[in-house]
Amino acid sequence: MLSFRSSLPRSLSLLLPFSLSLLLSVSAPAAQTYPPTFADARTEVYKTVGDTKLSLYIFEPPATAAKTNRPAIVFFFGGGWTSGSPGQFEQHCRALAARGMVAITADYRVSSRQQAKPIDCVADAKSALRWVRANASRLGVDPQRIAAGGGSAGGHLAAATATVPGFETPGDDTKISSVPNALVLFNPALVLAPLPGLELANFGDRVPAERMGTDPKNLSPAHHVKKGTPPAIIFHGKADTTVPYATAEAFTAAMKAAGNRCELVGTEGARHGFFNYGRGDNSDYRATLTATDSFLVSLGWLRSK
Repeated sequence: MLSFRSSLPRSLSLLLPFSLSLLLSVSAPAAQTYPPTFADARTEVYKTVGDTKLSLYIFEPPATAAKTNRPAIVFFFGGGWTSGSPGQFEQHCRALAARGMVAITADYRVSSRQQAKPIDCVADAKSALRWVRANASRLGVDPQRIAAGGGSAGGHLAAATATVPGFETPGDDTKISSVPNALVLFNPALVLAPLPGLELANFGDRVPAERMGTDPKNLSPAHHVKKGTPPAIIFHGKADTTVPYATAEAFTAAMKAAGNRCELVGTEGARHGFFNYGRGDNSDYRATLTATDSFLVSLGWLRSK
C-alpha cells in the first residue's frame, strides 16, 4: 500500500472535505468569453449532442513547418465541470503551434449550459481525443503522438481519458482509441474519492454520486492508474487549497509505482489557477510553458530550441 501520510499535514486534511465542493463552484479565469472566437484558428465540430454542437479550435504550425506526422495536443478548460471557455488555453495553443504542434483547445458540455454532469464531460473529452485520432491523416497529425492537457476540472478530463475506463459516447467508434499518448496537467483534480494511504478526512462525502453521475471513485484518475498509463507532467501550486498539492503527490507516486513516467513540478506559494495566461506578471505561465516544452522535447515530439 502506498503511504502519503507524512506529506499531508492535519491542517490540510481538514480542508479536503470542502475541496471538491469548492472545485464545483470555481469558474475559469475572468475575461474568458463563450463561445470563443479566434481569427487564426480553424473550427471543426467533433460531436453533436441534441442541439449542442461541440467544437475543436485548431491552431496550425507555421507554413514553413512540416505538414504531416506532426505531434498534437488537445486542451480542456477548467471551471469545475460547471462553466469555462476553450479560450483559457488560447495562448498555450499559440505557443505550441509556433513550435510545430497542432494545438487544439476543445469545447465540452458543462452543467451551466447543458445541465451536464462530470460523466458527460468525460465522455466528451474521450470523443474529442478519438476524433483527432480518427482524423489524424487529414489533420497532418501522427496518431501516436497526441497529448491531452488541461487545468483543474479540465486537467481531470485529460487525466481521465488516460486512466478511467468506460464512459464512452454511444455511437463512437471504440475501435479507435481515445487514450492520449502523453499528459500535460495544470493543478488537475486527480483524486475524487478516498484513496488508501492518503489521509483525507471524510474526503468525497460532500459530492454525491448524483452530482457526478456515478460513484466519484469511478471518475477518479488516481484510482485507475496502471502500468502503461501515458507519461505525464503535472504543474501544481503548493498553496492550492482547491485541489491540494498532496493529491498530485499521491497520483505521481501511484504512477511511479506502476512503472510510469510522471513529473510533478510544484510551485511554492502558488494557488489554484496560478499557471493561467494573464495571471499576475505571467511569470508562472511562462515557467510552466517552458517546462511543458522541455517535457515534449524529452519525448522526442519537439526539437530542442
